[in-house]
Amino acid sequence: MSTEDQETFRRLVVELRILEGTAEAIQSRLDLVGAAFTELNLARITLEGVEKETTDASLFVPIGAGSYIKAKLESMDLVIVGMGAGVSIERTIAEAKATVQNRMGELEKTRVSLQQQFVQVVGRIQEHRGKLDDLTAKLSRTEKATDVQKT
Repeated sequence: MSTEDQETFRRLVVELRILEGTAEAIQSRLDLVGAAFTELNLARITLEGVEKETTDASLFVPIGAGSYIKAKLESMDLVIVGMGAGVSIERTIAEAKATVQNRMGELEKTRVSLQQQFVQVVGRIQEHRGKLDDLTAKLSRTEKATDVQKT
């Protein structure tokens, strides 16, 4: 294999490792977006359910690890909505639903963008692997030719 082929091979291997790391990072972000979307969807469903209830309705409140406590709903006028960075504010149920819906829309845009990036990176990974396969085959042919000449 020529020096140029060896350098190309090394460069492709390094780029492939970087691309694989990028793909893993994008996949992790996609997983986080999916989890956040699921959480927001649960909040939306809960708000819609609470909106239909009467005052003093009983409900189960999750306390973690698949456990719940039974509670009575005291007021349905206001809910506390997390705004990020540890800040929460009171909102009406309608405002809270709108906030949740807006966040879900933003997450969907983010998910689509990340998915497009992921597809591009995977395409480049496949392209680099193809080039590496070609160079490996070329190396194999060169080694066989060198072995035949030595005998």
